Amino acid sequence: MIVSKTPFRISFFGGGTDFPEWYSRNDSLVISTTIDKYCYIAARFLPPFFNIKYRIVYSETELASEVENIRHPVVKETIKYLNLSDKSIELIHYADLPSRTGIGSSSSFTVGLLNSLTSLSNSNLDKKILAEKAVYVERELLAENVGCQDQFAAAYGGLNCISFAKNKIKVEKINLSKNYLDTFQKHLLLVYTGISRFSSETSNEFVGNIDKKHNELNALTRIAEEALDHLLHERDVKFLGKLLDESWRLKSSMSSKITNNSIDILYAKALKHGAIGGKILGAGGGGFMLIFAEPKYHENIIKELKNFLIVPFKFEFNGTQLLNF
Repeated sequence: MIVSKTPFRISFFGGGTDFPEWYSRNDSLVISTTIDKYCYIAARFLPPFFNIKYRIVYSETELASEVENIRHPVVKETIKYLNLSDKSIELIHYADLPSRTGIGSSSSFTVGLLNSLTSLSNSNLDKKILAEKAVYVERELLAENVGCQDQFAAAYGGLNCISFAKNKIKVEKINLSKNYLDTFQKHLLLVYTGISRFSSETSNEFVGNIDKKHNELNALTRIAEEALDHLLHERDVKFLGKLLDESWRLKSSMSSKITNNSIDILYAKALKHGAIGGKILGAGGGGFMLIFAEPKYHENIIKELKNFLIVPFKFEFNGTQLLNF
């Protein structure tokens, strides 16, 4: 049995500029980190005496005799893509956080699935190829309207600058001193809004208007570049909160589906009680909200947001891994 362990991610700056519809003509970058919350996928070939060909366990349990009968779209297309339709396979999925909540869970699943299945077939793919194959599965085979940062974040892991230039994607680690990294992390709160949504659906309006949003997308890239320079020189960490606020206000103006009244009220409460900035993670519309505040204000913010779940986390630096049993 092969088990892949693939982290979820938090995207800080540049989200929305990672769609090929934009970066095929414009340079852009994203700053993100993976966190110590994971998607696990256990995979094995079924022995021949089982009377089923596929057993797939996630929020449902599927038993299928043919690959075309598999209902889970990522599993079906990935098995076909890897030419494993002649094999009998069991897959079991576990996750530390719920799906459709803005933490890149779909891409973590796809990267982890590719990692498990290729390893099961005695092939080992490097992180770049894993990420590229995950992009291909999601955008080409599934025709999902998703960006291309999450697949690379999940594969590589760590705090990174992911740059996009005319269909070339490059991942560069952001090296920070331990003290600065700890200070950065201690300013962050992860708040679950309780709202789930499909990122592809949320992104449809955004991508449909992308040609009309040049000024906004260029501004998001400028903010990401400023944040990167600030990080690399380890300047006052509180300024990153101000950049998050600027970026969130700009992005939330770009589509009616990115925010809503509940999210706006949550954010306003956090700001009133000491937050400097924040943002909804992922495509928007719900899921997790990241709040940036000095640690001395965290208790007041948590009390004010008592109806929401606060999820403790730390940065992680390994990306997708294989656990052999």
